[in-house]
Amino acid sequence: MAIVGSALVLSLALSGCSMLADIIGDDSDPQRNADNQVTEDARIDIFSLSVSDCIPAFDSAGDITQIDVVPCADPHSDEVFFEFELTTDHLPAEEEMLTEIEAQCVPAFAEFVGTDYFESALALRWITPTEDTWTQANDRLVQCMIYEPDPKDTTGMTALDVTGSFKGSAR
Repeated sequence: MAIVGSALVLSLALSGCSMLADIIGDDSDPQRNADNQVTEDARIDIFSLSVSDCIPAFDSAGDITQIDVVPCADPHSDEVFFEFELTTDHLPAEEEMLTEIEAQCVPAFAEFVGTDYFESALALRWITPTEDTWTQANDRLVQCMIYEPDPKDTTGMTALDVTGSFKGSAR
C-alpha cells in the first residue's frame, strides 16, 4: 500500500531546522505537567517539540527553527502524535522517506485516532531532518502530526483550528 492520490495531497513534509546556531543552547522548553502536556503557550526550538504537543497554525514554508506550542485545550491546528528515529546511514531521499513515514505513521495514526488513516477525515504531515541537521546534529527524528483539513481548501493542506486532542476521536 502506498500513500498516493488524495492521501499524498493531504500530507505535507516539513523540514527541521537548518540553522543550528539558532537552536543550540536555547532553553525554550515549555512548561509541562506530569503527563508531559504543555500547560502554557510557548515559542520553542524545533528540537524541543515532542509527542502530545499541540501547535497553532504556522507557516510551514521553508525550514523551521522555532515553533509555537499551546495547551491542547486551546485552539490549535496540529498535534504531534508519534515520532520515530530513522535508522538508515544516509538521509533518505523523498520517496524513501515517504515509504518510511507510511510504514511508521499510518499504523500509529490508526492506534492514536481509533480509525484507519485511509477512512479518516483527518490528515497527516510530518517534520523530518534536513541535510544540515542530519550531518551537524545527528538528527534522525521524524515527528508525525495530525490535523483536520479545511474542506474549503482544495489542496487539503490548510488545517482547521480545533480544541482538545485527536486521541481516540475515531474520526
